[in-house]
Amino acid sequence: MFVDEITLKIVAGNGGDGCTSFRREKFVPMGGPDGGNGGRGANIIFKVDKGLKTLVDLRYMKIIKGEKGVNGKGSNKYGSNAEDVVINVPMGTTITDLDTNLIIADLTKEDDEIVVAHGGRGGKGNKSFATHDNPAPKFSEKGEPGEIRLIKCELKLLADVGLVGLPSVGKSTLLSQISASKPKIAAYHFTTLSPNLGVVKLKNTKSFVMADLPGLIEGASEGIGLGDKFLRHAMRTKILCHIIDMSGSEGRSPISDYEVIRKEIEKYSEKLAKKVEVIVANKMDLDDSLNNLKEFKKKYPDKTIFPISAMNNEGIDELLNYLADKLEEIEENNLYENSDLESHMVFKFKEEKPYTITRDGDIWVIKGEQIEKLFNMTKFNEDEAVLRFARKLKGMGVEDELERLGAKRGDEVQILDYIFEFKE
Repeated sequence: MFVDEITLKIVAGNGGDGCTSFRREKFVPMGGPDGGNGGRGANIIFKVDKGLKTLVDLRYMKIIKGEKGVNGKGSNKYGSNAEDVVINVPMGTTITDLDTNLIIADLTKEDDEIVVAHGGRGGKGNKSFATHDNPAPKFSEKGEPGEIRLIKCELKLLADVGLVGLPSVGKSTLLSQISASKPKIAAYHFTTLSPNLGVVKLKNTKSFVMADLPGLIEGASEGIGLGDKFLRHAMRTKILCHIIDMSGSEGRSPISDYEVIRKEIEKYSEKLAKKVEVIVANKMDLDDSLNNLKEFKKKYPDKTIFPISAMNNEGIDELLNYLADKLEEIEENNLYENSDLESHMVFKFKEEKPYTITRDGDIWVIKGEQIEKLFNMTKFNEDEAVLRFARKLKGMGVEDELERLGAKRGDEVQILDYIFEFKE
């Protein structure tokens, strides 16, 4: 089974909680805080496995979740970090964040790996909060929540040359003649239901990878037929090898066949349409092929055309030598522009507040990643932790902003699903 697109929810592990503890040992006169920090939660890592060819192993994994870090303990014992979750994927896998539509990673090399979701840091124990002014703090932190992301994994096969064309023009036959690949071949449309890869080795020791992409039809770029499911695989190729049934054995015109596919390619991607293109006039052993080829050359005099018969293995060597030489001239190009990629650079603007305050009926609602993280890491069953939370909010200007917006003492304030009373 060929699977080339999967949607997953990724939940990294939460950090372990810090510990509130004090040293109490017989015959030791000076005690003090000795609560250790919690361990880091598990990262979710995607790593290339050269042996994998599809995403089928992820098909039934709707959620991938990491373990929580171990909680800290007394006697200054730190919790251990949770073991990272490593997900193996084939080369050519693109990972996209569905909330931002930005590319997290494009894994195209054998040793590529990426942390898709980071585990939360461990909460600090009360030992870490000890200061000169407060040598015995009676509070600690919860672990930081791990990242949660909704992602799409998309496999785009790594091939130097992509074979495109309408159904039954001879793509699979050609690939079977020039490589060890054994695609299914039969005299009916859509014999090929998944892409086939073949390694082409020439007598001069040159080699390249060729992909037979399933037959396209009119409207493929809009999802008709097999849709754009396989056009995506052509995006990574350096050369598009357009196979045309020059005999018109299917009752179609070779010129109209070519124009149908070119139209779909141009609709799908401007970048794909600009790739180097080679026309392969197949089935030259059949009647009417020569006359049709002459008409085709009149219509497209500037195209690079190779007449072949894939069935009889005629004209193929010239085609392969040309492709091998042409590949050496074409430079590597990134599939994605910088604007498509997720940036990990953080820009801070002095005027921008790290939260928003809105009113929902009689309740003031505070939202903001920084405040919500602080809330989740606060142990509200410890008085000093609650006071610290209040000081942090005041330091961020939340109290002043509430008063500026007209909040009165006694009003209700909501953070996440919890409601507090606004007071001194």
